[in-house]
Amino acid sequence: MSIRKVNFVHGEYYHIYNRGNSKQKIFHDTEDYLRFISLLYVANTTDKFNLYDVYRFTKFNIYDLEKNNTIVSIGAYCIMPNHFHILITEHKEGGVSKFMQKLTTAYSMYYNKKYKRTGGLFEGKFKSEHAKNDRYLKYLFSYIHLNPVKLIDKDWKEKGIKNKQETLEYLNNYKYSSYIDYLEIERDQKKILNINSFPKYFKTKDDFTKDIFEWLNYNQINKSR
Repeated sequence: MSIRKVNFVHGEYYHIYNRGNSKQKIFHDTEDYLRFISLLYVANTTDKFNLYDVYRFTKFNIYDLEKNNTIVSIGAYCIMPNHFHILITEHKEGGVSKFMQKLTTAYSMYYNKKYKRTGGLFEGKFKSEHAKNDRYLKYLFSYIHLNPVKLIDKDWKEKGIKNKQETLEYLNNYKYSSYIDYLEIERDQKKILNINSFPKYFKTKDDFTKDIFEWLNYNQINKSR
């Protein structure tokens, strides 16, 4: 898969995203979601190993895999039926591009084999946005984690939240993002994140949920004016 030529800078933060070709679904069942999410962990290293063999022969929890020489830090992610979002920073030169190449190539190989297809899976090169200031970077944590709301209320940004309690319960039970990791719920996938590489916006889970509430309220208040 071709990778865009962007000069990612060490210590800077980026919103990475892409979707399936022609907006097609690229995650159909739990196995698909969990494979991509586990690749966020497994592919984050300069060490060379055969990802196919890792999944074929491993008899242990994939998150118990010893990893050295990580190349990026991930602060947030969300996987949706036809696209994904990742908040990322690199700590080795070329880390973002290398990581994304490994991630998308490995998932494409898995997907094409499972669904007996050929050709590119994603819509060209991955997209990136530089979080140039602190306000935008903090906003990205909410933007990425609120993405699943569209699955139960596609017009929420335009018309406001219909049922805030139902929305929060849905987010609390959505397993395919890092949202619940910020609620201090222990699970293996929390190892994907390296929160210490990002500003400490949320010292407690209450700080995090308060911020999410504020963005839900912000959209609702502004759309009602």
